[in-house]
Amino acid sequence: MAEVQAVVFDLDGVLVDSEQQWDEVRRGVAAEADRPWPDDATRALQGMSTPEWSAHLTEVIGVPGRPQDVAAQVIDRMASRYRTRLPLLPGAIEVVHRLASHWPLGLASSSPRQLIDAVLESANLASKFRVTVSTEEVRAGKPSPAVYEEVVRQLGVDAQLAVAIEDSSNGLRSAARAGLHIIAVPTQAFPPDKDALGLASVVVRSLDDITPPLVTSLADRS
Repeated sequence: MAEVQAVVFDLDGVLVDSEQQWDEVRRGVAAEADRPWPDDATRALQGMSTPEWSAHLTEVIGVPGRPQDVAAQVIDRMASRYRTRLPLLPGAIEVVHRLASHWPLGLASSSPRQLIDAVLESANLASKFRVTVSTEEVRAGKPSPAVYEEVVRQLGVDAQLAVAIEDSSNGLRSAARAGLHIIAVPTQAFPPDKDALGLASVVVRSLDDITPPLVTSLADRS
């Protein structure tokens, strides 16, 4: 019988309630430059790596400046918000501890390394993750499978025997393309597209619903 070998978490929207904050900060940078915010920009930026979304802000939305400088501005503002209040989602610490007692954990995040480390250290969760990878450290952001492929490679496990926990359309597509089983935890503020949600093996309402028996059951699902 197949057994789950590892669990890989997303960060934004799964462990931290940060999607709204990313959106507010990026919109603010655009507004300060007197650039309108396109209707599709919020969804388009979700899952992009730092080089990708900063280029989108400058080249598509028209924020003046070099992409790396715009990225630094956005990231500094996000870090400032985190220092004021770390927006952990209900059940985040508990689910990490619950699953870490059964499997090695990985993190596949679109956040830059600076923010990944800040969140995990502030939440005292850094020691629970064997591997953490930012999309800025691989060839492309989500929905590319690159970040998940790199996490399972570093963990030394079979992607088909790993479970991803995701919330966004691009995150779900990324994990699916990498071959992982998926637990979807949709958010009301930014619900995933129906086709992306359909890629999940199971959909839960909250992190409290993610238990070792649920994770174990996914290994036998096609």
